[in-house]
Amino acid sequence: LPKLGFVNIKLHRELPSNSKICSATISEKNNKYYVSILVEYEKDIEKVKPIKVLGLDYSQADFYVDSENRKPNFPKPKRNLQDKLSKEQRKLARKVKGSNNRSKQRLKVAKLEEHIANQRKDFLHKLSKKLTDSYDVICVEDLDLRAMSQCLSLGKNISDNGFGDFRVMLNYKSIDKGKYFVKIDKWYPSSKTCNSCGYIHKDLKLSDREWDCVNCGVLNDRDYNASLNIKEEGFRMLSQELAK
Repeated sequence: LPKLGFVNIKLHRELPSNSKICSATISEKNNKYYVSILVEYEKDIEKVKPIKVLGLDYSQADFYVDSENRKPNFPKPKRNLQDKLSKEQRKLARKVKGSNNRSKQRLKVAKLEEHIANQRKDFLHKLSKKLTDSYDVICVEDLDLRAMSQCLSLGKNISDNGFGDFRVMLNYKSIDKGKYFVKIDKWYPSSKTCNSCGYIHKDLKLSDREWDCVNCGVLNDRDYNASLNIKEEGFRMLSQELAK
């Protein structure tokens, strides 16, 4: 490093072979120093044939429901540690500004928040790797999560589950494996469309978790039905794109 020379590091991931180091960025967080190394290398990615397709419908309670009617066991790290975090934050608020005790308490709160974020990241990385290993095409809705958190008073839940980060992970991991990640238009009526007959239930409310189709009589689970529609619409969009 400039001015410092050689510095010992814990290298958690080996650099790609025949890679060229372009730059290194040093950052500090909670009295820990990190270096992000930007490397340049060539990698031949062979596109796979899209056979196995999965649709994911965002769920506030379960993180998502997929087109095989499965739900991940999302740990909800912030919810589980909210009482402890609030207690430490109240202690911080009572400390005298500029004092050593306040600095120590601020670091304690920061480390707890970092622990929560690390728990979330660990879960999202493992889950996104599992899905991109198992499926050739993953389809999700292009939801505006920031707007949802403001309009529906769901900010704490949405920030806790990190579904936006999860979509980013699915995207770059799919590309890296030669697979496909498809975003469905947010205005596509995935929840209101009966997957059995295609009838659109225009009067469906957000509180309706199940609904009977007036056209074919099928009882639809809202999230599972939506994930099936997302899967089919995503595969249709991908097929059109590949046919060009």
